[in-house]
Amino acid sequence: MSRIAASPLPLTQTQARHIWLHAQRLTSRAPFGEGPEAVAAAVAHLGYVQIDTINVIERCHHHILWSRIPSYRREHLHRAQSVDKSVFEYWTHALSYVPTQDLRFFVAAMKRRKREAGTRFKTVTPTDLRKVLSRIRKDGALTIRDIDDDVLVEKDHPWASRKPSKRALQLAFYSGVLTISAREGMLKTYELLPRHFGWTKLPRAASAKETADYMLDRALRAQGVVSLDSICHLDAKSKPAVRRSIEARLRRKELVAVALEGAEKQEHWASAELVEVMDAPLPELVHILSPFDPLIIQRKRTKLVFDYDHRFEAYLPKEKRQFGYFALPVLVGDTIVAALDLKADRVKGKLLLQKWNWVGKGERKVLRRQIEDELHRFERFQLPD
Repeated sequence: MSRIAASPLPLTQTQARHIWLHAQRLTSRAPFGEGPEAVAAAVAHLGYVQIDTINVIERCHHHILWSRIPSYRREHLHRAQSVDKSVFEYWTHALSYVPTQDLRFFVAAMKRRKREAGTRFKTVTPTDLRKVLSRIRKDGALTIRDIDDDVLVEKDHPWASRKPSKRALQLAFYSGVLTISAREGMLKTYELLPRHFGWTKLPRAASAKETADYMLDRALRAQGVVSLDSICHLDAKSKPAVRRSIEARLRRKELVAVALEGAEKQEHWASAELVEVMDAPLPELVHILSPFDPLIIQRKRTKLVFDYDHRFEAYLPKEKRQFGYFALPVLVGDTIVAALDLKADRVKGKLLLQKWNWVGKGERKVLRRQIEDELHRFERFQLPD
């Protein structure tokens, strides 16, 4: 990168944590308000909320929203997706909820996946695709359970379906022909994308420059302090275009280059207004976070800023686990102090604490009392009446 700015602004780990926590809206109890409108506001601010299938406790998309919306209810997300249509599902670094206002930044990816269908979806035949699309056009939205006339095939990997229609629906979804108009657990309802939103066709695709600017804006808004890796998480192909966006903003003095403690040669930048909060004191709020939370999912970044090395051990043999099957990081103030392996016993209506791991500093007697208070609230979220 050309040397556009003078010496970067020194930034300690503590200052970086404050900026990131502020950007993630974890420094106040209800930053987005309440109700379905809060869901749309949270997704718009964060840029995406990851979806995952693991259900040992409440699924991560609900958990991430609950961490920022204390009054959150599952039906609020359903309304945002299916009634208000303010969010939609698509692939970011993983399948995620994304603001509908951002859909045009994904149209180019949809068109690319349609062109590349022969690689990932080579088992989908034109007949399979015509069958599901014709049925949806004629009869309306459907789920895979509504299709009962498939000739079943052998699975090509453990998570695949034996129904050829399932792969056809996935191809049409990733190509932007269909969208997921509703979700119940992991059961998806598919609808024609334009019909779901009341459009005649897809929005115009954003240009490559517009998309790079969008990725940079999204990261600055939700991360505060950014690097190329954090902006382009699992998307290395976007790095050259995003770097050009960074250089342009540095020239316009819209970004500040920072030297983050412990980052060595990895470059970081921040928006000027967020640098102003880096020394602000934080309240001692307690957050029991999902391992897929935006604060945790980029493991190297979490380690750099919080000095916390999260271990996701659900797919490890039991004898190799240190934290437990599904450990949840616990944030108190600006420090991750524990990782709790929790499990919801939905039959008995209890939240089970499998293992308590201390990982941070602090007076553990005081911290335990604070965390146990939050655990009671977390249990009520897991096991509603």
